[in-house]
Amino acid sequence: MTSHTSAPNQLKQLKQLTTVVADTGDFERMQEYQPQDATTNPSLILKAAQQTNYQALVKQVKMAHPGMKPVDLVDYILVAFGLEILKIVPGRVSTEVDARLSFDTQATVLKAKHLIALYESHGIDRQRILIKLAGTWEGIQAAKALEAEGIHCNMTLLFSLVQAAACGAVHATLISPFVGRITDWYKAKLGSNWSDIDNGGANDPGVTSVKRIFHYYKHFGISTEIMGASFRSATQILELAGCDLLTISPELLGELQASNNPITKKLDANNAKAALASEAIAPLKLDESHFRLQLNNDAMATEKLAEGIRNFCIDTEKLEALLS
Repeated sequence: MTSHTSAPNQLKQLKQLTTVVADTGDFERMQEYQPQDATTNPSLILKAAQQTNYQALVKQVKMAHPGMKPVDLVDYILVAFGLEILKIVPGRVSTEVDARLSFDTQATVLKAKHLIALYESHGIDRQRILIKLAGTWEGIQAAKALEAEGIHCNMTLLFSLVQAAACGAVHATLISPFVGRITDWYKAKLGSNWSDIDNGGANDPGVTSVKRIFHYYKHFGISTEIMGASFRSATQILELAGCDLLTISPELLGELQASNNPITKKLDANNAKAALASEAIAPLKLDESHFRLQLNNDAMATEKLAEGIRNFCIDTEKLEALLS
C-alpha cells in the first residue's frame, strides 16, 4: 500500500499567499492557528470579557485602578487584552478608539495617543500597535495627524472606494474593508431576488468591492495595506487569496484548517497593474466636500458606516456597564 502525503490544509496554503490575521478578543482560541497579527473591536472585547476564563484578567485591571470611572477603565481593558494577544502573535495587534469619538478628530487623536502611551508603559513598541479608527472624514484626518507622529492606524468600518482612497491619501498604514457586511446589505436589499449563484463567489458584492480597492491602490501606487475583514464564509476569504492581509474569525480559521482543497491566488498586484494599464482610472477627488458627497451617494456605505458606529457605541457602553 503506497502512502502519499496529503496536500497542506487551506489555512497553510492561504498563509503562502496572504498574511493571516486572527479576528477575536479570545486570545486562548487564536493560539492554534498561529496568525501573524490580531484584530479586536469593542464587540469582540465585550464578548471575551463576559467569558469565565477572562474574569481574572478583568478583575485584575479593576483592582489595579480602584475608583476609576468605567469610561476610563475601558482603555485599560482594551490594552490588557492587547498585551495578552501580543504574547501570542509575532506581529501587531489592532486596538480600537472609542466609536463615540468617530466625528471628533481632536478627541480621537488624544485617545489614540493615550492607548499608545499605555502600551509603551508596558514596554511595547508602537510599531506593534495599530490604532483602529472609523473611516469617517474626521477619523481619516485623525489618521493623518497620528501617522505623522509614527502612530500607525488601521482604518475600519470601511465600505467604499472613496473611504479607501482617502485613507490612502493620508498614508494610513492599513485599511479594513468589511466584506461580509457589504454582502449582508445587498442580500437584504435584493431579498428574494438574491441568488447565491449570480451573487456569490467571484461576484459576491463584498468581494468585488475589495477587488476594486485593490486595483485602485495598485494602479496609483498607494502603499497602504489592504486587509479584508468581516467574513461570512470561507468562500469569501478564498476569493480574496492574495490580498495583503485577511483578518478571520476563529470559526472560519478552523474551517480553513479542516479543508485540504487546493486554493489559487485571486489577487495579484502585478496582474492588477497590467490589467489597469489599459483602463483609464481617474483618481477620486478627496477634499472634504467631494468625500462627503461620494460617501453620501453610496447608500450601502452610508448605512453600514452609520450602523457600524452605532453598534460599536452600544457595545462600548455595555462594556462600561460590565465594569461598573
